[in-house]
Amino acid sequence: MPIFLLDALEAISNFFDSGGPVLYLIAGLTFVMWLLLLERGWFYLGPYKRYSANIISQWEGRQERSSWFAHAIRDKLISETRIAINENLALIKVLIALCPLFGLLGTVTGMIEVFTVLSITGGGDAKSMAGGVSRATIPTMAGMVAALSGVFANIYISQKASRESELIEEQLTMDH
Repeated sequence: MPIFLLDALEAISNFFDSGGPVLYLIAGLTFVMWLLLLERGWFYLGPYKRYSANIISQWEGRQERSSWFAHAIRDKLISETRIAINENLALIKVLIALCPLFGLLGTVTGMIEVFTVLSITGGGDAKSMAGGVSRATIPTMAGMVAALSGVFANIYISQKASRESELIEEQLTMDH
């Protein structure tokens, strides 16, 4: 294995060790969040185009589009499309909201470590307290960075979902 990869793995390992076990939770949460974000991005680039073309061709294939029944079918097609477009968006928002909360959990556990060292040493061991402060600040930073990265990606995905939702409604015209 190249030396730079070993150095990178060692730096990552040191980061996780200095941040405590909550960092593993934040990393897992961030991984799932980004998997869902990438899945949505992939869906809009590939399968959705085929899906929307199929919906439009179903609608365009209808002979009659002005009756109450045709309106109901149009509403059903639009509703099904919106469900497909918005799939997992609520879960992504929940995961984004959880990232800083897990960071806060890391802060609390790190501060508990600081107070434990304070109670045992009486405040005379600054090096031990620094480890607890590190375990308190690193998860906070990691949770905030993970949440911010998810927020920006979610804004883009949500805007794309909104545009596609409006576009499908416009394309299912009731012209005859």
